[in-house]
Parts: sequence; structure tokens; C-alpha cells
Amino acid sequence: MLREKTIPAGQYASNTFCSSSIFSFGFCGAVMAVGIWTLVDKSDYISLLSSNTYSAAAFILIGAGAVVVLTGILGCCATIREQRGLLRVFFVLLLLIFLLEVTAGFLAYVYYQELNAELRADLKERMVQNYQQPGQEHITRAIDNLQQDLKCCGSNSSADWREGAWIQIFADGRLVPDSCCKTPTVACGVRDHPSNIYKVEGGCISKLEEFILQHLIVLGSVGLGIAFIQIVGMIFTCCLYQSLKEEIY
Repeated sequence: MLREKTIPAGQYASNTFCSSSIFSFGFCGAVMAVGIWTLVDKSDYISLLSSNTYSAAAFILIGAGAVVVLTGILGCCATIREQRGLLRVFFVLLLLIFLLEVTAGFLAYVYYQELNAELRADLKERMVQNYQQPGQEHITRAIDNLQQDLKCCGSNSSADWREGAWIQIFADGRLVPDSCCKTPTVACGVRDHPSNIYKVEGGCISKLEEFILQHLIVLGSVGLGIAFIQIVGMIFTCCLYQSLKEEIY
């Protein structure tokens, strides 16, 4: 004997649930895109950070987006076949995504609080001690890109380049690296006048901090926003689970 169904309530819950499952695919693309954008956009800058929190939050978003794909497929299958077992698995996956998104949002918030202190403690040392040093080509490239892209010079100011190993060994008469110049040419760094190089109050620290904060705000907002959507999904799952009655033999 087939199970008895409460047609109106069950059908309504199933339709709503399936729609929300399909809707999650769109958010999957958005979540993964934000995570990838955070890692790819000026990715060289990440090598200048001593903490892995920034990249960890982005990887969590990408992982959560991948789980959403599996969750959406499972949600539709559970709805069509009306199996409570699949709904339980679906609920657990939604809970997992929720925890991942909250973690990404939390990491973004925590890193926001400690970002300024980290940059001031580490960026200057990396710039003046590692620039153009053997085996530090990725740091050199990151610093050159940073100074050109963000139109800045030095960690706190262009005067920072008067310290460290670079000016003693590799400067060759230059006061600042050529990447500090408004129009980069070979040996243009011999003049550190504001008409020739970027003189920015707060140096590259203020510029990099502003850049990272913009990304962290997006990371945190997307993480917490998707977490709220997962709560709605879990509520729909419970409603559908209750609307499906056990089979009577």
C-alpha cells in the first residue's frame, strides 16, 4: 500500500524546496567567483603578507561554492524522490556550508582588526630587506607591481628605501627603485623629487591596507549573506521533511 500524502502542503513544500535548490546554483557561481577574484586580483600582493588568513578566507569561499553544487543536485533528487534519508544528508550539507561561510566571514572580520598592525610590522622589512635579493624574485616582482599599481613608494614613505640591503648593494646610484617613478625608465630612481616619483602620505602601507580592506569587506559580506540563505534552506528542508509521511505497508 502506497504512503498517504498530504498533497497541498507536501506539493507546496516540494516546489518551494526545489526552487531554492536550483537557486543555490546561481549563488554557487557567485561565491566561487568572489573567492577566485580575491586570490587572483593582484595575487602578488599576498606574498607580502605574513599571515595566511586573507587567502584562507578566499579558499573557504571557493570550497563552499563547490559544495553548493553537490548540495543543489542532492536537494533536487531528494525533492523528486521524496526520500527522508536524502533530506537528512541535504540538511547536513547545508549546515556544513553555513559553518564554512560563517568561518570565512569571521576570518575576514578578525583579519580586518589586525591588518594594520601586520602591515606596519612586516611590509617595511620585506620591502627594504628582500627587494632584489637572491631567491626573492617573487617578492621583488610583487613590490614593483605594488608601487606601480597603487602609485606609491616605500612602506611608510620613499625615505624607507634609504635603509636596508637594496640601497647598499643594488641601488647603483638610485635613491628609490625605478618602480617608484611616475614614468618608469631605466635608472629613473636617481631623483626622488615629487615630480618624478610617487609621494603618498602613509606610503604603500595605506594603499595596500585600503586595497585589502575592500576585498575583505566583499569576502565577509558574501560569506555572511550566503550563510543567511543557508539558514532559509535548512528551514525549508525541515518543512519538507515534516510534510513527507513514512510509507505504510
